[in-house]
Amino acid sequence: MTADIIITNAAVLTMDKATPRAEALAISANRISALGTIAEVMREKGPATRVIDAQGGSVIPGFVEGHMHLFAGAAELEHLQLYGTRGFDEMKARTDAYIKANPGNDLIIGEQADYIILGDSEPLTRHHLDRIVKDRPVLFFSPDHHTAWANTIALEMAGLLKGRKLGPGNEVVMGEDGLATGELREGEAFYPVRELSQKGMRDRLGLTTGGEPEPYPTKDQFESDLNVMKTGLAHAARHGITFIQNMDGNLYTLELLEELHRRGELTARVKVPFHFKNFMDLPILEKAAQMAMRYNSDMLSSGFVKLFVDGVIDSGTGVMVEDYSDNPGWKGDPLFTPERFREIAIEADRRGLQIAVHAIGDGAVRIVLDGYEAAQKANGRRDSRHRVEHVEVIHPDDIPRFAELGVIASMQPPHPPGNHGLPLEPYLSRIGEARWQYAFAWKALREAGARLVFGTDWPVSDIDPLWSAQSAMTRMRWNDEMPDNRQSLDQTIRSYTEDGAYAGFMEDKTGVLKEGMLADICVLPVDLEKTDPASYKGIMPTMTICDGKVVFG
Repeated sequence: MTADIIITNAAVLTMDKATPRAEALAISANRISALGTIAEVMREKGPATRVIDAQGGSVIPGFVEGHMHLFAGAAELEHLQLYGTRGFDEMKARTDAYIKANPGNDLIIGEQADYIILGDSEPLTRHHLDRIVKDRPVLFFSPDHHTAWANTIALEMAGLLKGRKLGPGNEVVMGEDGLATGELREGEAFYPVRELSQKGMRDRLGLTTGGEPEPYPTKDQFESDLNVMKTGLAHAARHGITFIQNMDGNLYTLELLEELHRRGELTARVKVPFHFKNFMDLPILEKAAQMAMRYNSDMLSSGFVKLFVDGVIDSGTGVMVEDYSDNPGWKGDPLFTPERFREIAIEADRRGLQIAVHAIGDGAVRIVLDGYEAAQKANGRRDSRHRVEHVEVIHPDDIPRFAELGVIASMQPPHPPGNHGLPLEPYLSRIGEARWQYAFAWKALREAGARLVFGTDWPVSDIDPLWSAQSAMTRMRWNDEMPDNRQSLDQTIRSYTEDGAYAGFMEDKTGVLKEGMLADICVLPVDLEKTDPASYKGIMPTMTICDGKVVFG
């Protein structure tokens, strides 16, 4: 049988340890049918074979995005973008330009507003936003999406100006005048403002409640949501991503993707969780089990449960083992008590479901590892591949537990302060210098035998895997005592391909380039091994192939 596609004149990085490099590869149907020298692979050429000249550029497995939010990321592309904004004047200019382009009275949603957008010593408040716009509601989100700031009219419309009692880890920050300052910490605090949007919470499908949209979307709404999803998939394909491990979801999310698959428009493999919220009871996990049974194909699958145990360091909602360095007496409140999380972990594990948990602080990481250990004791050890998402700070006693328990560390190279243009403060002062060496501890976790999976957490960070790779390979040290956490090219690409496929139970089908594997491929215009990693940002694939089909290029 002759090949459908041949990629030749390439610097192929296979991620297959038995045959790490090649010059060319062939694709037949949706599989890699040949790999080797140019002469060897060109024997597969037939009259209808499409031959692609990579012109010496790297050819690698398609990127496996280990942690992202597909629908929300796509929806946010239309919002006010504040990445890199510094100072009130620039913030006002960007907002004014957005309002001019988007007139009306709808909620203005800004993204990527740094915690120190006005400087190290001046916190953003409703009064600053009022000086920009007073008669239209405004809501700016921090890059991590765990804190937001609203203007006065937005707080009044949402019934938050005089405060509101919320659940653990959520807060409407109050001022000395007895009124809200405008800072809103975690979802229970800012969702009432977010709901002021004419779209309501549709942009946050699967993130807000973990439930289904009520009422069920009309035909027009369904088509609109399909278009949002297609926008996100196209954005991923442009960046070489062929396997998405989504970190929010519900049955409706899967139904949207299923319809795109039926129409031949699903351009990446997607794995979608059941989002378990802290107000839910254990029997709801039956729904997660049903989602796993219904969706289990190579292109679209479920089979895992996603939870949040804490918030983030910058807002003080991350959960720590010891007090915050800049706030003695405060460790953060977990969204699930350790006892409650153990119950959930045991039951989800008993049902054969994978578990993925947002845990930022070392206290939250410990709660999750304790829960996974309890599940092993209760149900016996199995190939569960449970995950901890982010692992931003870890207690040294917990580093070896990842390998001991078989737990995956799902981490994001854009997130350490100083990477991706992120400021060093308030993060470094919050955790304190004694904990710096245990923050984003990639080297220590690898040396202890943990498997690291990389992603961007888009839209928290830019979706670009090569910018993320740049951050992984060029990461700065915060002092001379810190370990050098810079990753090699092999470690970085492997965490973005082979290890990502393993985390998605797909390592026997994708994540490496070798004969018989599914044809998920990224073709790049440069040879990564001959390119300074400090210049990776902005290098765009010339072609992305998923399941043997060209989905970009």
